[in-house]
Amino acid sequence: MNDVNGVLIINKMNGMTSHDVVAEVRRMMHIKKAGHTGTLDPDATGVLPICVGTATKIAGFLMSSEKEYMATMILGIRTDTQDSAGKIVSRVKKVNVKEQKVRETFSNFKGEIEQIPPMVSAVRYKGKKLYELARQGKEVERIPRKVNIFELEILSCMIPKVTFRVVCSKGTYIRTLTSDIGDILGCGAHQAGLVRLRSGPFRLSEAITLEDLKKMQHPEERIIPVEAALSHLPSVKVRDWFGDLLRKNALITETDTVDFPQVGHGETVRIENCREELIAIGMAEKTAGS
Repeated sequence: MNDVNGVLIINKMNGMTSHDVVAEVRRMMHIKKAGHTGTLDPDATGVLPICVGTATKIAGFLMSSEKEYMATMILGIRTDTQDSAGKIVSRVKKVNVKEQKVRETFSNFKGEIEQIPPMVSAVRYKGKKLYELARQGKEVERIPRKVNIFELEILSCMIPKVTFRVVCSKGTYIRTLTSDIGDILGCGAHQAGLVRLRSGPFRLSEAITLEDLKKMQHPEERIIPVEAALSHLPSVKVRDWFGDLLRKNALITETDTVDFPQVGHGETVRIENCREELIAIGMAEKTAGS
């Protein structure tokens, strides 16, 4: 199965790192090249797309897609990792917060916000990952990063336990969101559970566990072809003769195309020939007069 190329949607179980999942997929399917499209913490479960074979070349484009999660937070307890895997650093005897106040605070976190990456994360600082420094007992100053919270919905509020759904941009830490909400409420909070429901176009309903994958006689049947994995991107169709020029980094203008959709500046597009065969991935740029 070394020539298998595409995307495998794994339903990651609790207790495994994303790297562990990739390694297991390589071993099970005898594949040399494989990589995930966005880390899930060991205690988190849900959608983890794995690119295999030549599909590893599109991992970066899938990684930038928005994500959807269902999370559970516990008010009144702070931990050093912002989730239940860490050590408790503070605890209030009683959470004196009303449900209405919780809902008001949640509404303030919609839209573009700033987050300080947690120390236990894969963000790099001077060439080292933050979690490596955290294991050495070090804490360094982190620069706040802008992220987008597109949707934020409370599903259940039974204080001190709150379950919510969030749709967010790449790079958003849900445990940091949970911790920041707890700080605003004044009682603190930590993330007690996290399920990724969707990563870009890939949903939990189409994911398979590693255990079920092992039982399959032909696991390659679960591989989504590259073209299908990118079907959510706007399609730009170019004239057949233009394909060779693309390999020489030629820029595409509207006159070089058969079909040019309405796309925004910086939006990722798939570039196809007239037979709807994928030949490249590009980024739209707004030019003067267009």
